[in-house]
Amino acid sequence: MENKNKKIWFRKKLYGWGWTPCTWQGWLVILIWAVFFTFAMLMMDHEWLKNLLFIFLSTFFLIYICYKKGERPRWQWGNRKEY
Repeated sequence: MENKNKKIWFRKKLYGWGWTPCTWQGWLVILIWAVFFTFAMLMMDHEWLKNLLFIFLSTFFLIYICYKKGERPRWQWGNRKEY
């Protein structure tokens, strides 16, 4: 059972599937991930497998945090109109 009073950091997107940050904590998580991703891309050299693993793991943890601290994602195509 989902706790309806929990503070979410990420809201589900209005179009498509996924999340968008809605609090400063969510934006901080995105910023930290972007720094890690940029660092990995700048350090990409002959050890590309290590860099790809670093990118994969940091992206996995980003998705995990979004899932745990955000709304349940689902495919959407705008706001639902009630008739």
